[in-house]
Amino acid sequence: MENKTDMAIFHHNILFIEGLIVTEQTFYPAFILFLLAYVFIMVSNIGLLVLITMGKTLHEPMYILLCNLPVNNVLGASVLIPRLLYDVVKPTSERYITFSECVIQAYIAHVFGTTSHTVLMIMAYDRYVAICNPLRYLTIMTNKMVIKLTVFAWGVAFVLVGILLGLTVRLSHCRSAIENPSCDNPSLFKLSCEDLLINQIYGLAFTAVLWASSIGSIALTYVRIAEVCLRSKNSALNSKAVTTCSTHLLAYIIVLCCGFIIIVLHRFPDYTFHRKMAGIMIKVVPPGLNPIIYGLQTKEIKQKILNIFGKNRLNAL
Repeated sequence: MENKTDMAIFHHNILFIEGLIVTEQTFYPAFILFLLAYVFIMVSNIGLLVLITMGKTLHEPMYILLCNLPVNNVLGASVLIPRLLYDVVKPTSERYITFSECVIQAYIAHVFGTTSHTVLMIMAYDRYVAICNPLRYLTIMTNKMVIKLTVFAWGVAFVLVGILLGLTVRLSHCRSAIENPSCDNPSLFKLSCEDLLINQIYGLAFTAVLWASSIGSIALTYVRIAEVCLRSKNSALNSKAVTTCSTHLLAYIIVLCCGFIIIVLHRFPDYTFHRKMAGIMIKVVPPGLNPIIYGLQTKEIKQKILNIFGKNRLNAL
């Protein structure tokens, strides 16, 4: 009797996960592609983080806040890609994950998605202060303010996602298959046979509030910045505004488009495969492109990179 109980608990805690679906023809290309993507994401984002940390000229509020982006990128990519690579080399029938591991993966994945918005929101505020109140910038964007903004960006994600997953974990589950490449909140609450109304309402409200706050705050910020630039006849100020804001806006548009594609594809059941691939790409594309965008578009960071490579070339000679 005890053995049967133990087996029931064991099977209850072990879930089958679909993982990345590959054929014999696509096995090696898929594995190599995701491996190279992961290596690039880790090297580029950690490199950007080290560059800002080590460069004294980059110890400004704008770049300190920027550090949140590579940290979040590394977190998001690390929770997904290594597990995908692991599942690819395993036979489909042997892809298992424990319930607790699945919850942790889903939590970090949703924190990554939420923080992608909140970090870009606080970076937009920094640009607003720098361009609209340049004389008061240093008195507003103090170390204390930078810490407050960083705590806000991460704290909102940790708390709201914690509630989201908390509502899901409380449910009993009667199924054991995660029909997605990785764990997320919808996959987890679909394991249950209970009433999911509360989960669905909170999930919808959470997404709506996050997107409305994100789009609304950044749109208002850029409208205000545009007004100041149009009224100003300072070409240097306008040039700096265009450079810094275009970089930030491009990073935000990439995040927005990736998320929007997933939301739209949810409405079309026939495009399940495309939705699953979009769910993977949102943790690969922004983390891979952000370091390139900021490395190439930000004058100070680009100069720092050129200086490093210049020194290495001289040393080699």
